[in-house]
Amino acid sequence: MANDLMRRNDWLDDPFFNDLGRHIFDSFTPSRGGDSSRLLKTDIQENDKSYVVKVDVPGIEKPNINLSYDHGILSVAVKHEEQADHSDNEGNMLMSERSYGRMSRSYRLPNVDEGKISAKVTDGVLTIDLPKLTGDQEGNHQITID
Repeated sequence: MANDLMRRNDWLDDPFFNDLGRHIFDSFTPSRGGDSSRLLKTDIQENDKSYVVKVDVPGIEKPNINLSYDHGILSVAVKHEEQADHSDNEGNMLMSERSYGRMSRSYRLPNVDEGKISAKVTDGVLTIDLPKLTGDQEGNHQITID
């Protein structure tokens, strides 16, 4: 009887179950073969005065992006929620698909003037400007005693 059950796997051929995990997490997982094209792609430029970080965040709304800078580490976290209802002309729901995911990346960018960091999102690209500390600010650790 157990062998009969093992041989009977018709439900595995159901299109609903085929690649179910890939459909659910498709937005945030790399595809097969190690392609990391779906991760938070990032460009970082550095000059004498600042770092400029550009992160691709297509389809992510501004309230779903969280940025922080702590102890020389810039952290970018995004949350993505999507729902697609497939109804016929009479409003009968044939299928409803939902996906949800979170992703974050961190970058070590030392000597940043935390009070002057700025960020904006334009056309699916998050641009973060991180001005560097000036020479006076870096070495000045004097504490006045009252």
